[in-house]
Amino acid sequence: MHRKRRAGWLAPTGLIALSAVPVLAGAVRMNEIVSGAPITPANARFLTFPAPVTVHIVAVTLYTVLGAFQFVPGLRARRPRRHRAAGRLLVVAGLLAALSGLWMTLFSEVPPADEGLLAWFRLVFGSGMLAALVLGFRAIRRRDVRRHRAWMTRAYAIGLGAGTQALTQGLWLAFAGPPDDVTRALLLGASWVINLAVAEWIIRRRRGSRRLPSPVSP
Repeated sequence: MHRKRRAGWLAPTGLIALSAVPVLAGAVRMNEIVSGAPITPANARFLTFPAPVTVHIVAVTLYTVLGAFQFVPGLRARRPRRHRAAGRLLVVAGLLAALSGLWMTLFSEVPPADEGLLAWFRLVFGSGMLAALVLGFRAIRRRDVRRHRAWMTRAYAIGLGAGTQALTQGLWLAFAGPPDDVTRALLLGASWVINLAVAEWIIRRRRGSRRLPSPVSP
């Protein structure tokens, strides 16, 4: 029994660890905003108009950290009301995270390295996250639990992209040195693809099983 409970916590523990780097980076950015740090070319777009990035940081932090606990089967079974309440909150957080990310991609003055291919990746995967959240919410309203879990798993995978991006960029930096702009864009795009590939593997591996982990559930 205790061994099964410990195994049930492996997934959320790993997900929280994966989100640690972007969450800490967001905390550093929030400290710059709150403390009135000097404006530089690197942070000007955040400090001159902090509302979108503030919404994005708070929403992503809530979505990735609290959302990880939705993958614990025992918590869902023992506290279904809390699971549903957390799910409703997390759907809102996910929508805010995706919308604020899209807004910054479209309307913020980004550095040249963030234009072109990387901007397209952000638009595609941000829109994909929005679509997955909406489809997952519609599925649970129809009481289609299987499709709900599948779409919410995909949405969470996209939302956790920044964690995998820290890994892909870190590995490239360690073995190949600083990437150029195109390579950096491909590394970031590959991180979303990796997360979605893992999500699809989980969905297909556990399809039809009652033990399928239920992520963000409204």
